[in-house]
Amino acid sequence: MFTGLSAFPLTPMNEQGINEHEFARLVARLAEAGVDSIGVLGSTGNYAYLSSDERARMVKLGVESAAKVPVIAGIGALRTRDVLVNAENAQQAGASGVLLAPVSYQTLTDEEVFSLYQTVCRSLSVPLCVYDNPGTTHFNFSDELHGRIAELPQVRSIKIPPVQNDLAAAKARVAGLRALIPSDVTIGISGDSAAATGLLAGCDAWYSVIGGLYPDMALALTRAAQAGDTEQAMARSRALEPLWALYRDYGGSLRVAATIAELTGKVSQPCLPQPLQTLQGEARRRVETVIDELSLSGCR
Repeated sequence: MFTGLSAFPLTPMNEQGINEHEFARLVARLAEAGVDSIGVLGSTGNYAYLSSDERARMVKLGVESAAKVPVIAGIGALRTRDVLVNAENAQQAGASGVLLAPVSYQTLTDEEVFSLYQTVCRSLSVPLCVYDNPGTTHFNFSDELHGRIAELPQVRSIKIPPVQNDLAAAKARVAGLRALIPSDVTIGISGDSAAATGLLAGCDAWYSVIGGLYPDMALALTRAAQAGDTEQAMARSRALEPLWALYRDYGGSLRVAATIAELTGKVSQPCLPQPLQTLQGEARRRVETVIDELSLSGCR
């Protein structure tokens, strides 16, 4: 489950509620494409903006729509008690695994983060992926802390931030972490623009935003990298540079992905929870140009 392409769909919503039909359709498309797992309620799924009841409902709907494809459910929350509720709800809904970032308003210490994972693992019957996302959590994992947490029961993967787009440096980064964690714990790369490099450097999985919209395109890159075809994997990534440039220029992947989804009719508008907004004005026109340039309207 924590290998290959893990595709993370949006959770389309407005201030009146979640568009469950559109969410189910997004998840079903990923299952039909043959992705290796589906990550619901990740950062792309805006988990932090939903109540526990809403999250439980979306995991259930995600599992139903994913057919036999494993579903990994985000369970992060500010308080450990709420993480435990989300974890139990996800398990009851049939999630095959959970994803947990150390979310906090106050910056956490290493011991507080370890305690969070230790407490949650005691309550889990499904495997857990550690979500290392310092851009959101403002917490920086050391490899040593990853090593401690990876020894906990139920921990089976670590989702790391983007590696350098230099293959030698990326291999050293992955190898350094690999030396400190059990052999049955996988390493997954996040940050779509670094996916090819990360996979070629030894990462086992790509936790992908763009895969949540265009699974066929993301699968082609993933399979090339898994086959050790460096030239093809890097060429596929380079071909998407206009998209990666949008990520860099507009604050990351969420707003870009949501804007693409609106412009290509995959979701209705608006699709983000307030105060978040998709890109407007000149930025939106630039996204339209990239959609045309990469022929994304007709892609899967």
